[in-house]
Amino acid sequence: MSESTVSVAEIPLDVLAVGAHPDDVEIAIGGTLARMAKQGYRVGIVDLTDGEPTPLSSGPEERMREAAEAARILGLTTRETLTLPNRRLFDSFEARVALAKVIRRHRPRLVMGIAGKTPMASPDHWQAMQITDAAVFYARLTKWDHEFDGLPVHTVPKQVWFPLGFEQQHLADTAGAFVSDITETLEQKLAAVRAYKSQFPLAKDRVLRIVEAQALALGGVCGTLAGEMLISPKPLLSMDVLKTLHVVS
Repeated sequence: MSESTVSVAEIPLDVLAVGAHPDDVEIAIGGTLARMAKQGYRVGIVDLTDGEPTPLSSGPEERMREAAEAARILGLTTRETLTLPNRRLFDSFEARVALAKVIRRHRPRLVMGIAGKTPMASPDHWQAMQITDAAVFYARLTKWDHEFDGLPVHTVPKQVWFPLGFEQQHLADTAGAFVSDITETLEQKLAAVRAYKSQFPLAKDRVLRIVEAQALALGGVCGTLAGEMLISPKPLLSMDVLKTLHVVS
């Protein structure tokens, strides 16, 4: 139920990020994924839909070429696109199983998914959040092999959410919220978003400026140049409080 836009490896992934459409993940956490890749982690993206139709794209083929280029820019290990329908994406049993199969196949240590609703934007984002949460659960369920093509069960050790909207400052007070430093990979993130020429032509350059401004604002409040917000569903454990708080001597 999927087509690969970047070749799939047999070695387990460290990180799997899930978006409703190609460009969702890049906009929200492209810098974080690029930094993880630079650090040597095996990072992948799965898009639940191909994002088509859209007003300026010539069709799915163009969107897939853009997604592959964005994956190359970020240094991803793999990227896949499921065949779930754009604009008609709903949290269903079939959608949950389709994503759970990807999780079982890639066996990631961390799954990253969309956090919450995006008012005035696609309702697919909210559905994607629910599908992702359910798929993480389905991936570890035993005695259900017939639903998952015999793929072995996999318990995802950690999950985090990423906000997708352009107004995130108010989420800083959300329980479990923290900021990922993307100072070194901000330009990679912006380049990956620009790879979607059909979605962000020069006439929509203001969107790129908003994405950049948001990263600078989040980084600024944390004492670095640029950042991206993540939300942990559970309290984070610190083994060294000073290092966690980045208190330097």
